[in-house]
This record gives sequence, structure tokens and C-alpha cells, in this order.
Amino acid sequence: MTDASAAHPEPPTQGCPYPYVCFYVDNNALLAGTPISKYRDVTSGYQTVTPRPHYGVLNTRNDDVVYLRLQSGGSICLGPNTQTVFTNSYSVNGIKISSSSTC
Repeated sequence: MTDASAAHPEPPTQGCPYPYVCFYVDNNALLAGTPISKYRDVTSGYQTVTPRPHYGVLNTRNDDVVYLRLQSGGSICLGPNTQTVFTNSYSVNGIKISSSSTC
């Protein structure tokens, strides 16, 4: 009798280690797993992000949401262990990682 446990595959991280939130400038960078920047600190306000067109953002955190402030106004909330890929280039100029688990 063999004592074996089922392996649970890890979610794809595209080069973004836990507990980071990573930004990708285009589809090739996302597929290659080469983020252009990454953040991990929970903050009460927005951290500055160099405004540039971003293609995608990946949140590897298990229990924390991420707010992305757009240069054009407004914000986007990204839940735990999720990613977003923008169909149009959005310029994100701020990020706030919150300890809340829901948007």
C-alpha cells in the first residue's frame, strides 16, 4: 500500500512570485513571464506607478484585493489570485493593495 497525496497544481504565475502584484507591458511579456514591475506592500493610499500603457496585471495574493488607479480617471479592482488583460492600453498610475478579500 502506497501513501500518496494528490498534487494540486499551482496557478500560473507568469513570472510573478507570491505575494506580488505584477504589471506586464504587452502580451509577449505576459507569456514570457517577464513583468516590468511588481508590488507587494499593503498600503492605505495609492503607491505611484510610472504611467505607461499596461497590457496586463496579475495579483498572486491569496486574500488581498488590488485597486488600480487609471491615469484617465477611475479605478479597477482586481480580486485575489486573479489577473486582468486590457484590450486597450490603459495607463495605470497608482496601485493600492488592500487587506480586504473582496472588492
